Amino acid sequence: MTPEAHQDAPELTPLTFVATSDLTGLTKGRVVPTAGMPTGASTGWVPANVGIGVDGHIVEGIPFDSSGDLRLLPDPEAVHEIRGVPGKPDLTVAIANVVHTDGAPWSCCTRTILRDTVAALQEEFGLSAEVAFEHEFADLDGDTPHHPFSWRNFRAAEPIGSHLVTAMQASGLELENWLPEYGRHQYEVVVERAAPVAAADRALLLRDLVRDVFAAFDRRASFTPMTAPGETGAGVHVHFSLQSADGSNPLFDADRPGRLSELGGRFAAGILRYAPSLAAVFAPLAISYERLKPHNWSAAGVFLGVENREALLRICPTIEINGQDPEPQLHFEFRAGDIGANPWLLLAVVLRAGLEGLRQDLEPAEVVVGEPERAQITDLPCDLAQALDLFEQDAEVRSWLGEDLVQTYLAVKRAELAAVADMSDEERCRWYADIY
Repeated sequence: MTPEAHQDAPELTPLTFVATSDLTGLTKGRVVPTAGMPTGASTGWVPANVGIGVDGHIVEGIPFDSSGDLRLLPDPEAVHEIRGVPGKPDLTVAIANVVHTDGAPWSCCTRTILRDTVAALQEEFGLSAEVAFEHEFADLDGDTPHHPFSWRNFRAAEPIGSHLVTAMQASGLELENWLPEYGRHQYEVVVERAAPVAAADRALLLRDLVRDVFAAFDRRASFTPMTAPGETGAGVHVHFSLQSADGSNPLFDADRPGRLSELGGRFAAGILRYAPSLAAVFAPLAISYERLKPHNWSAAGVFLGVENREALLRICPTIEINGQDPEPQLHFEFRAGDIGANPWLLLAVVLRAGLEGLRQDLEPAEVVVGEPERAQITDLPCDLAQALDLFEQDAEVRSWLGEDLVQTYLAVKRAELAAVADMSDEERCRWYADIY
């Protein structure tokens, strides 16, 4: 189209993307004219959509067929204006809960599952949480010489990086940092902490915003956990803290190991206890387990470590320069997640496992200082097939999610395993890199 034709074109109609996320962690939804989505309006959805696999097809063996209707009901507190993507019009994204046509919650809505978990933590123990997601991703078209964390690698992504930061700020995603990472052509972006549901919403927005900005420069950004066999993996790390009703940090106790309170130790114990059964949720891709190995700076085993980046659960450092108070800073980092995990579901199962540690008054988790001894480590599953078996066999974990969601999840993931069964390791990595 010529510049003159552009000048004569009518003004673009503002659009709203009504968004949810399926079990693959990809953002899905429907687009409507913004004027047609007043507060309280909803748009249609289909139960079987939750069974769409990573290859884009509804899998066989799920509890839903072609019948039934649902609604995507936007949360009025989760309407975001996405601005500043080069070459793209601004877009309203209204993040929705999936509900029945009478407005009742749908049992397979992962955002609702997270909301209910957060509410239980508050109602039973008077605790709230704050969460920040760290996303690592690769520039698949990067071709400059690589050196980790370098000025050179930071500048190699320019002006894309500056456009990304600008778009994030214009879109209300509060940037904490943006940096070149350890892996080849790998970067990390961190959004400031928020309440759990809002933090998971931001995770969804960030992923597509990053892809959009890189695509504007004919570059492909991929969050896949492994770009190639033997390369450095990419994770989705979840930082989270708890707060008591009076605003104090219930995780902090200066007199205990790791300065972690007894309550914090019980919360951690729940996460460690259920981690093997939950691996299918937080590490849900066939290549996820290539990242979760020793010496990969990922979660090499199930233990609670002090500032240890190979622990499943890490007690993060506190900054005490110029007398800063460590008490409000102490928090956990969950390091085993990756991009295949639906962020609402990932956060829901981590918080629910911690909640169970409190409900069951578990013995506080051992705080491992330095490198752990073998006896201090519980193994994660060796691959996705084993992870799915452990998930399927854990009746308690199944009860957290409901049978319709569990059956759908198992069907989606086993279909995925069948799809990649005959691929080489290199082909699997390329397949996931294109999807994520």
